[in-house]
Amino acid sequence: MSSLFKTLEISATGLSAERFRMDIIANNIANANTVRTVDGVPFRRKAVVLQTGTGDGFGIELDRRLNLAGVEIAGVVEDDSPPVLKFDPGNPNADEEGFVEMPNVNILNEMVDMITATRAYEANVTAIESTKAMIGKALELGSR
Repeated sequence: MSSLFKTLEISATGLSAERFRMDIIANNIANANTVRTVDGVPFRRKAVVLQTGTGDGFGIELDRRLNLAGVEIAGVVEDDSPPVLKFDPGNPNADEEGFVEMPNVNILNEMVDMITATRAYEANVTAIESTKAMIGKALELGSR
């Protein structure tokens, strides 16, 4: 029965990670046209780095070795690809040649990332629902 609860914990880490990933993707989409940030440079696309869950203690190390540790957010990194140059001589942010540095955000790629994050989130919800059903059946069998 404790392995079923561990399944819930692992799926919960996946839900949390994918929700955070969706927030970062939504931020990228919202800033796809931000040509100047507080630093005076175009917005740079951000990506979430996930890793196997870590922790201290024998139980956590055993779970990690058995691939039962879940997932955690290792950090958020900026995409180092160059900004996109757009010819717009009337724009106040244009350089002397008439080009504006636009964010390195590709809306199509962001939408694909959003769909994969949504599907991963849904898969974790399904795993939780299945585990809850198994726990319910186990309790039902145990009460007979």
